[in-house]
Amino acid sequence: MKVILLKDVKAQGKAGEVIDVSDGYARNYLLPNGLAKQATANALNSIKISKEAEARRRKIEHDEAVALCKKLAGITVTVKIKTGANGKLFGALNTAAISEALHEQGIELDKKKIVLSEPIKALGKYTVAIKPFAEVSGKLNVNVVSE
Repeated sequence: MKVILLKDVKAQGKAGEVIDVSDGYARNYLLPNGLAKQATANALNSIKISKEAEARRRKIEHDEAVALCKKLAGITVTVKIKTGANGKLFGALNTAAISEALHEQGIELDKKKIVLSEPIKALGKYTVAIKPFAEVSGKLNVNVVSE
């Protein structure tokens, strides 16, 4: 019997895959537990349409991420932070502060997409990596100044 997996099933496949299993396994385990549904023509067409929509959505997100990386390549973000007498920061500069400084310039970038290779603990200019999408990465110039 051909079934479409609704959830990942160990040793069978991932969600959305069409697999061929024995009738008893499908009727007694997969279907009653909501792990799969029978592969009818309508169900197969529905899966095909949803996969195409997901591919289009990922393409749009990818294009937006590439455009954002190009936009950020020429920008220097200035982050003001409290410092001690000798120019050392109290703590370290985090990604949330960089994200907030970008937000003030009108650019939306989630703090989880900013990658710091090492904590920034001194004033100066730094190049920070950003990763707005799975296969897309870029650089952002950050200038850390005293408040």
